[in-house]
Amino acid sequence: MTTTPSPTLPTPAGHFGAFGGNYTPETLHHAISQLTQAYDQARNDPAFNKQFTQLLRDYVGRATPLHYAQRLTEHVRKSEGKSRGGGTSGGGGLWLKREDLAHIGAHKINNSLGQGLLTVRMGKKRVIAETGAGQHGVATATAAAFLGLSCDVFMGTEDIRRQQPNVKRMKLLGANVVPVESGSCTLKDATNAAMRDWMATSEHTHYIIGSVVGPHPYPMIVRDFQSVIGIEAREQSLDQIGKLPDHLVASVGGGSNAAGLFYPFINDTSVKMVGVEAGGRSTNLGDHAAPLTYGSPGVLHGSRSYVLQNNDGQTAPVHSISAGLDYPGVGPEHAYWHDTGRVQYTDCTDQEALKAFTLLTKTEGIIPALESSHAVAHAIKMAKNLPQDQTIIINLSGRGDKDLDEAIRLLEFEKKR
Repeated sequence: MTTTPSPTLPTPAGHFGAFGGNYTPETLHHAISQLTQAYDQARNDPAFNKQFTQLLRDYVGRATPLHYAQRLTEHVRKSEGKSRGGGTSGGGGLWLKREDLAHIGAHKINNSLGQGLLTVRMGKKRVIAETGAGQHGVATATAAAFLGLSCDVFMGTEDIRRQQPNVKRMKLLGANVVPVESGSCTLKDATNAAMRDWMATSEHTHYIIGSVVGPHPYPMIVRDFQSVIGIEAREQSLDQIGKLPDHLVASVGGGSNAAGLFYPFINDTSVKMVGVEAGGRSTNLGDHAAPLTYGSPGVLHGSRSYVLQNNDGQTAPVHSISAGLDYPGVGPEHAYWHDTGRVQYTDCTDQEALKAFTLLTKTEGIIPALESSHAVAHAIKMAKNLPQDQTIIINLSGRGDKDLDEAIRLLEFEKKR
């Protein structure tokens, strides 16, 4: 199976339509130029692609399964039948792309391993990363351990509180977890701190950005490494379902798991795609993390995209029960897909995500990450209004082990309300 797609390049300046680009200080221009050259050479190098493909298979455990969620589908059909006065005529079929079964328990390892190989190719000995939910931090710490690189992971103290299992995993893997106490102490602030470190150490350090955000060429690189998800899903759908899926659904924070699923289907106009942002507590600024739904174009962390901003143009605080979606921006290619109408974007509230978290666990015996639960929640809504011959593939981007303490705390709080 081919695991790396032939990339569709943005413009030479790194733009997807009006979005993207490289808005970074002069101190980073050499490092970004070096990365651009290294990736351009690597993606055209059969030896690099062979090594990456073999590691995805033998180390990560790809291909991940495409699983028909039979009991969840039956639950949706029965509940919809009851609401219509009986019968089970409606309800599309729900399928799960099981990225939770990849090594480390999430899709993040695909990108971290690919960028780790680029680090070695550039002759650098240290990697840094930002992390929110901790999955990208664990993935980068894993790749660093495997490749013999030193590793520092920047993480907001609020996310350290929420994601203790992943903090322990990173430390066990040999990474240094750097607490970030500025701002809201979450993903945006961790990214700021990682950027500052990179500006001072780029001669010997590579910054492994974990999503399709940041200055060019990062959005393209991360998308390409994650596109193995969609390539596999496309082939598996044709093999197991006998056709392309009718709908794809994925959660969107920065947007790497969604870009990885969507990109190989972009030219398949019969396939409808939905990205699900974190709707949080309410539509008020500061109560959610949904820049494509409620934001406006701006520059954040080196590229132009949709950003949540206040009236003065300052980046707004955000909220989500999901640490991995708790980010005020989004990848520039998602902004381009949003404006061209190729992908529909919506949002899902904290309560809806928690309900889906519980429902999938009880019907399928699969505990999803809170990030993935947002996609599950919206797919369930969609399925209720579809005929049975329509299929939905949900990107189950990660497993929920890391979220158990936080989810149980939130569920107990909901019971007391």
